[in-house]
Amino acid sequence: MKASDYIVEYFIEKGITDVFGYPGGMVTHLMDSLSKYRDKIKAHCTYHEQGAAFAACGFAQVSGKVGIAYATSGPGATNLITGICNAYMDSIPTLFITGQVNSFEQKGELKVRQRGFQETDIVSMVKSITKYAVSVNDANKLKWYMDKAFYISQEGRKGPVLLDIAMDVMRAEIQPSQQKSFCYEMTSNILNHEEKTKVDLCIKKAKRPVFLLGKGILLDDTLRNAMNTLGIPIVTSMIAVDMAGGLRNFYGFIGAYGNRAANFIIAKSDLVISLGARLDVRQVGAKRENFAPHADILRIDIDSTELEYKLHKKEFSVCADAHYVAEYICDLVRKERYEYSSWLTICNYIWKTLLNYDVLKANQMIEKISEELIPEHSVITTDVGQNQVWIAQSFKVKRGQRILFSGGHGAMGYSLPAAIGACIANRNPVYCFSGDGGFQMNMQELQFIVREHLPVKIFVFNNQSLGMIRHFQEMYFGGTYYQTKEEGGYSTPDFEKIAGAYDISYRRVEDMMSVFELKEILQNDEACLVELRLEEDTYVFPKLEYGKPNQDQEPLIDRTIYNELMELKEEDVMAMKDGKNLRNMSLQMNKIAEKESKMCE
Repeated sequence: MKASDYIVEYFIEKGITDVFGYPGGMVTHLMDSLSKYRDKIKAHCTYHEQGAAFAACGFAQVSGKVGIAYATSGPGATNLITGICNAYMDSIPTLFITGQVNSFEQKGELKVRQRGFQETDIVSMVKSITKYAVSVNDANKLKWYMDKAFYISQEGRKGPVLLDIAMDVMRAEIQPSQQKSFCYEMTSNILNHEEKTKVDLCIKKAKRPVFLLGKGILLDDTLRNAMNTLGIPIVTSMIAVDMAGGLRNFYGFIGAYGNRAANFIIAKSDLVISLGARLDVRQVGAKRENFAPHADILRIDIDSTELEYKLHKKEFSVCADAHYVAEYICDLVRKERYEYSSWLTICNYIWKTLLNYDVLKANQMIEKISEELIPEHSVITTDVGQNQVWIAQSFKVKRGQRILFSGGHGAMGYSLPAAIGACIANRNPVYCFSGDGGFQMNMQELQFIVREHLPVKIFVFNNQSLGMIRHFQEMYFGGTYYQTKEEGGYSTPDFEKIAGAYDISYRRVEDMMSVFELKEILQNDEACLVELRLEEDTYVFPKLEYGKPNQDQEPLIDRTIYNELMELKEEDVMAMKDGKNLRNMSLQMNKIAEKESKMCE
């Protein structure tokens, strides 16, 4: 049997139905083998290797299977790197196969730059952004290498692996029966007695606990229902906002661009139960001592290396499966009948008080589109930039919906090819959101959508500028908008003509009334492109200024209200329910919110 045929059969045995790639000389044997098995596995040709990598990410995130992308040596391999890094930072189980020049053409120990045409040491390049990367120069060890790659990609904290396979290995004749398997030991990620005792004490001590959900935990229906019975407020990281679907006590996501209420609740808590969240600078702020200053931090993560970074002194870390620990905490709270209604009263008051802040046109569009036009169990993809934040802030998550982000790596151009992978994984319409900048980075994949008749619904926020960087320039560089708006060297195309060139239906939305006119185009099974027109100086609010605590975001809220919320106790809320203070506060708040809304327009 030819080795490349064996590789494809191996994929099929693993339940892989779809792979993504771009043709090239050093993967022609793999391509030929894929063509032989096209009734069992489909190879999807993208129009750039980065598109293949991102599509593999989207496919893995939605299907729960290992996403696979392939490319030839040299530029084909290096074009995968951004997608590989994205998979690494966001813990996506993916396998990347790169073709390599024949073993006898490789430079080996020679100090020359290359011997074979397009010979490139891709393994060395990706060592720091993969869980496992290796050159395969022995066809008789193919099964061992692939077993190991599949296992590592899905074990513990998931992530990408890469096999760089020489062309002579691809075409070699092998005996499948003589292939040896990779053996591994199962690891345990449950709590020991000491850890259980510490968790018990943290929960028992807490009067104002809060769950912080990161992307390192996925809620099944059982766990979601359990959390709904506890009365503990829930916040998330930005890329975990899709956890909100079906959660009762959800108050938004935390961090620099997070929801104000979520940041205030964290600041007032006495225990943060962090489940699979990295607690990076964007989440906790530049000065980590300002994050939850009065709280104990109970950090649960399956990746021990993440726990080496200590947030502050009152921190207890457990390396374990976050889902298992969450189940344990839920059982403990129910068993001991811990009660948090007073704390929820405060949280609800904070949320209602801050509800009218930061109501911008883009946020309103997202809210209406998500409420009225996107059904349950849909997949939504986002790009990087302002559109990503607007989605996280304002998308009303329904039951079973998934929102895919390029989180840790923050790669512009992610949304469109990720939507392709997601659409192929679930065979249903996918709703793809981008900004005008990010969309242009992988716009060529529109031809993929047309070719394979995928019902991808594309929304492009167009403010004719790179808005997030433009905002930085306004805040810190005196409004020198170099390379971020037209007069600075940036421009956008006519998106209607782009849609026409690919024979994709197009609509333009310039106001809220136009949103409701989209229903027809979104309900059919065809692709479409919706341009959401915004003013050039549309920015993201709230936004945290460097060095400030998370809850004190720009534009600053009135200092009287800020101080009252920070000092608020349950008895204060109860006393204000029917009192003059509450009415005065509400009037004052509405006036300030109206003023700030006009300032942000």
